Amino acid sequence: MALHPNSTLPAALPIGEALAQSAPLAHLQALLRESNARFEIIRPLLPAALALQVRPGPVGEQGWALLAGNAAVAAKLRQLLPRFEAALLEQGRQPSAIRIRVQSN
Repeated sequence: MALHPNSTLPAALPIGEALAQSAPLAHLQALLRESNARFEIIRPLLPAALALQVRPGPVGEQGWALLAGNAAVAAKLRQLLPRFEAALLEQGRQPSAIRIRVQSN
């Protein structure tokens, strides 16, 4: 373990190295990458004004979540779900439920 110069404290690990050394953190990082990759697939299907109100959410056993800025955005996303699912399948993503969640600010 390297020590920080002039200190008895251990030197800080770079974040990438810390993530790689922790299985739970590495798993979370993989889920985050998967969520972002899915979002990049559906982003072109979102109208520009709507895209500003949507963020990728967690991927888990129950599916993938999209985070909507308000209830109206969530309603529109629900209408677009078949298009999102088709685009994800076309890009080779495993089918899973897409859940829409209203994100409180």
